[in-house]
Amino acid sequence: MSSGPEPARSRSTHAIIIDRFCAAVDRTNLLVGGVLGASVILVTAMVIYEIVLRSAFNLPTIWTNESVIYLSAMTYLLGGGYTLLRQGHVRIDVLYGSLSALTKTWLDVVTFVFFLMYAGTLIVVGGSMAWDSFLQSETTGSPWNPPIWPVKAAIMVAGVLILLQGIANLLRELGWARSDETP
Repeated sequence: MSSGPEPARSRSTHAIIIDRFCAAVDRTNLLVGGVLGASVILVTAMVIYEIVLRSAFNLPTIWTNESVIYLSAMTYLLGGGYTLLRQGHVRIDVLYGSLSALTKTWLDVVTFVFFLMYAGTLIVVGGSMAWDSFLQSETTGSPWNPPIWPVKAAIMVAGVLILLQGIANLLRELGWARSDETP
């Protein structure tokens, strides 16, 4: 005889930590994606500003072109984690979609090894390039001449964001984290 509904099974501490990790990674990439979305609006405004100054007043700026390139490059680089969160990267689903769930999981685990190499390369090489650029006080060599290391550092940060999101996605695919945690 039952006295009421069964109590919910408690989740292990490890499962809760994994869920929180995945949720924190998702929130981070959502925040970065929101900031990057705003940067696209800023880039558009800068281009319009330059066009108006150059065309209407014959007063071109020396900073607009490189600022647009900087922000666009950082948006491209840092948007990878957000895109991975939203499953927005291009992939070939013709074969993948016809596979069983177990085969898909194994394929995801195997391809994750290559993903780790890619993200690791971004982190190591990007970090090294940024550090060398910073130590050398490297600049673009243009009339405005801003430092170049922030863009190179974005390569490393992009690798970290992509790696963390890839780990979170894999944990969910393996069933080790709740898939309903994705915002």
